Amino acid sequence: MLVLFETAAGYAIFKVLDESKLQQVDSLYKEFETPEKANKIVKLKHFEKFQDTTEALAAATALIEGKIGKSLKKVLKKVVAKDAHEQLAISDAKLGGVIKCVNQFIGVCVFSFFSFFSLSRYKLKFSPDKVDTMIVQAISLLDDLDKELNNYIMRCREWYGWHFPEIGKIITDNLAYCKTVRKIGDRTNVAGSDLSETIPEEIEAEVKLAAEISMGTEVSEQDISNIRHLCDQVIEISEYRAQLYDYLKNRMMAIAPNLTVMVGELVGARLISHAGSLLNLAKHPASTVQILGAEKALFRALKTRKDTPKYGLIYHASLVGQTTAKNKGKISRMLAAKSALAIRYDALGEDTNAEMGAENRAKLEARLRQLEEKGIRRISGTGKAMAKADKYQHKSEVRMYDPSGDSTIPSTSKKRKFEEVEAEEEAEEPVTPVVKSKKAKKETVTEVKEEEAETSAAAEEASKKKKKKKKKAEAEPEEPKEEEEEVAVTESSEKKKKKKKKKVKEEEEEED
Repeated sequence: MLVLFETAAGYAIFKVLDESKLQQVDSLYKEFETPEKANKIVKLKHFEKFQDTTEALAAATALIEGKIGKSLKKVLKKVVAKDAHEQLAISDAKLGGVIKCVNQFIGVCVFSFFSFFSLSRYKLKFSPDKVDTMIVQAISLLDDLDKELNNYIMRCREWYGWHFPEIGKIITDNLAYCKTVRKIGDRTNVAGSDLSETIPEEIEAEVKLAAEISMGTEVSEQDISNIRHLCDQVIEISEYRAQLYDYLKNRMMAIAPNLTVMVGELVGARLISHAGSLLNLAKHPASTVQILGAEKALFRALKTRKDTPKYGLIYHASLVGQTTAKNKGKISRMLAAKSALAIRYDALGEDTNAEMGAENRAKLEARLRQLEEKGIRRISGTGKAMAKADKYQHKSEVRMYDPSGDSTIPSTSKKRKFEEVEAEEEAEEPVTPVVKSKKAKKETVTEVKEEEAETSAAAEEASKKKKKKKKKAEAEPEEPKEEEEEVAVTESSEKKKKKKKKKVKEEEEEED
């Protein structure tokens, strides 16, 4: 029986020496624990080496697809054809279906013995889909460390606060607090301890002053030792977290440099972790990248028919954080669009530089400044004037048709005639000056109205009479009659004025 084994260097064909031991399937692996034992069962008959990497790649592709490559055909014709009576065993079931051979379990045992040469292990090691699993694990561990650190620090502050509560308000930094507590121990040791390595001199003086007048309870040495051990744990976890963050930053710059430039290391790593891999994230459109991480809010908004969320994990990016609340939605949408391009470039591109991400980030920053300046311009008065000047307003001149040039016959309207008649009447009437008496007082509103009504009626009657007389005069012009009529009109107006003066004098006499 012959056994075909595929390696990264070429194809190997082994001759099975003792077929009886192959019947013991459960304990067969023990016969391949050492090379000496394996030599008693199988023997290398032929090894076909790949000439170059191109041939190796073609053979590997054919094996993955379950096809017979050119090099494998040569080996089968050269070696197996000589021993046509022999059976051939292989490890790949798809390839076995093509070659139509039997006893594939033998090849599996040989495959396990030569696993360091196997193609599947080569694929697992160099698969581009599996490289970003390190990022997924690192960001998950970083989040877990943050949760544990918060719990440990909260417990340390609460525990030591029973003994020295004043120090919690003085030292706000958590790492400096734990280092100081580990060095001090009991608060009575503050006066003789040097805290210059952990905290500044001003805060050190406040801590020493607060220790003298502290209202905390007394604790035992065993309690202080347990608190110090907890502080050691916090310090160690903090140092490891800083080391893990540096590792994650280097990994992100190596695998997804353009995405890192756009949204940062932590946000980019969380996006990759949420999608499962960088390749899966590259398949998402920009709208999905924008709300990735806010799936619950999205489906809740769709069910209740309310506004959908504007951002998810991308909200924590620096570009979105430095904008005003009004423009966060616009910036997150633009950032998601550019980030989607950066993700696809990182996942499927051959270059490893971050030039494309830097260019897109510069464009987004310019757009952000433009949006912020537009908001300031709307508030100020000079900005309004500038905004108006920037707008282009097209005003078309509409000219109406003038029908006056159609006919040469002079036309005079009736309105024009009436205006000429009234102008002549005003020129003919003499203006008499009105002399105001010193003792005259204001007339009542009713008398003024009555006088105005009388004068208006008289003026209308006089105008009518004049029109009639002028019409007659045009037919039969007689100059002396017109003069007599004008004299009559002036006399009637003078009589009315005299009557008014008499009324005013009578009213004055009655008042006296």
